Amino acid sequence: MKRLIRKGERGAWWRAGLALAALLGLGGGPSAAQQTEPIQLKIVGGLAGVSQYTRYEQPFWQKRVPELTGGRVAAEIAPFDRAGFRAEEMLPLMRLGVVSFGTALVAIVSSEEPEFNAVDLPALNPDIEKLRETIRLYRPHLRELLAERYGIELLSIYTYPAQVTWCSRAFSGLADLAGRRVRTSSVGQAEVFEALGATSVVIPFADIVTAMKAGVVECAVTGTLSGNTIGLQDVTTHVHSMALTWGVSIFGANAEAWKALPQSVRDSLRQGLGELETAIWDGAAKETGEGLACSAGLPGCSTGRKGSMTVVPVTPADNERRRQLLVNTVLPRWVDRCGSDCAAAWNRYLGPANGIMVRED
Repeated sequence: MKRLIRKGERGAWWRAGLALAALLGLGGGPSAAQQTEPIQLKIVGGLAGVSQYTRYEQPFWQKRVPELTGGRVAAEIAPFDRAGFRAEEMLPLMRLGVVSFGTALVAIVSSEEPEFNAVDLPALNPDIEKLRETIRLYRPHLRELLAERYGIELLSIYTYPAQVTWCSRAFSGLADLAGRRVRTSSVGQAEVFEALGATSVVIPFADIVTAMKAGVVECAVTGTLSGNTIGLQDVTTHVHSMALTWGVSIFGANAEAWKALPQSVRDSLRQGLGELETAIWDGAAKETGEGLACSAGLPGCSTGRKGSMTVVPVTPADNERRRQLLVNTVLPRWVDRCGSDCAAAWNRYLGPANGIMVRED
């Protein structure tokens, strides 16, 4: 059986889960004293140190939620990469009730559930408007999958800024990347660059600049603003404006923990989470553009570090090549990994809007 929690951490997480269950009435009714106290929620949020967490999630749970609920709810939040367990374990932990409210990065949990990754397949969403459409179409299926397989109530879907291609020498489009060594962070990204004739190299985010300086790679895929933050504009010269992937995450609750909350509290949280989702998406759109503007030294830069890079525009040839990659490489290999259920889900929810249907046998 797969180990869900590291040794030494199991007791603490189970105690936290059981304490919350008791507080919410999952292990018997709360005492009269407890009823007069705020409901205490423990939230596992997104990645530490990035704006989605620091600007949006953390203030929402610590300040906005008590306001929304008239003081009936108090919440503590910790980022999932500092919560004491592997990010791949988020959905099983939520199913068990060890984590009652949690955030799961789709690209990470898709190692076990590739069907979830349909919304953020490489080459599918070249801009944020396309990503919005994809999420809108696939959200009902994500809600169904989470409920049926994990007993999770889907509450929000977030996105990080665009993941784009940075290179240390000039290029004018996707076709020019053949023969280059490119840092990637997922199987799907690796497949795209291999199809372009490039070589994929897996390098941790923190080591990208060092690898660039050492000549280990000459291109890297990472976020527009996060790449600027670590100084990629100082070791690269060109950055493509086409999004390869994004970094979609899902926020949900253990269904029993959610149902145990008073209806008025659930209504207030849903309202607030809708506002939070909108703010995060608007922030991701802004930061996508700001990361490019800062790296190129353009006037639109307000929070990043200014560089002097060339932003490579998306050409009609790039759009055609992107679609070819999606049809001939990304979708067939995703279906191979995922199976007929994924093919059927694509054809029902996303195929018609994209004009691309896949074989289901």
